[in-house]
Amino acid sequence: MGAGRRPPCRPCSLATAADAPLFYDFSGFDPEYFTLRYRTPDAGELAQRVAGLLGYQPVHQFADRDLDHGAFIPLMAMYPASDVPVVQVSMPSLNPQDLLDLGKNLRPLRTEGILVIGSGYMTHSFAVFRNPELSGHLGAFDEWAAANIHSGNVDALTDYLHQGPGARIAHPTADHYVPLLLAMGAANDPTSARTVFTRKGLGNHIRSIEVY
Repeated sequence: MGAGRRPPCRPCSLATAADAPLFYDFSGFDPEYFTLRYRTPDAGELAQRVAGLLGYQPVHQFADRDLDHGAFIPLMAMYPASDVPVVQVSMPSLNPQDLLDLGKNLRPLRTEGILVIGSGYMTHSFAVFRNPELSGHLGAFDEWAAANIHSGNVDALTDYLHQGPGARIAHPTADHYVPLLLAMGAANDPTSARTVFTRKGLGNHIRSIEVY
């Protein structure tokens, strides 16, 4: 289950189709990426469970909504056999507190063995392509975020625009950052967060976080 990066909407909506097509909501990449396929099993039963926990009414469910790249790219790496039911949840807003609250609402799913995923980039700046000197700001933000993730400092992570060094350079828009708050909100113990791997791609920082 993951939070997709479609435009913010309230109330939430769910994409639940079996064998859903993909929405290639990106540009400038090799044409091969626009031929990717990822066909998932039916998730209708899980969607009903999720809908009852979201805290928003009504909840719109779409049997024919495509999976966007915020969902299918990480899932291809994690579950290449595409044999795991997936419910894609739209973000209620780009407000970090809203995503934290949404994660808390979904926390009971953890006891049922359901994985809650928030996907994005630890930094997401296109400006660094044009001005590599900005990379220092991105690195500072990544280090700040990692320190607060590892200590479970959810308050600081939520207030990232004021506390994170270079936050507005690292994240001109919030859509790649706030899914982190979904995951932290769904955690039983935010202080259990750890970095599984980290690297740089396209001048930006990638950091995979696991939290219980």
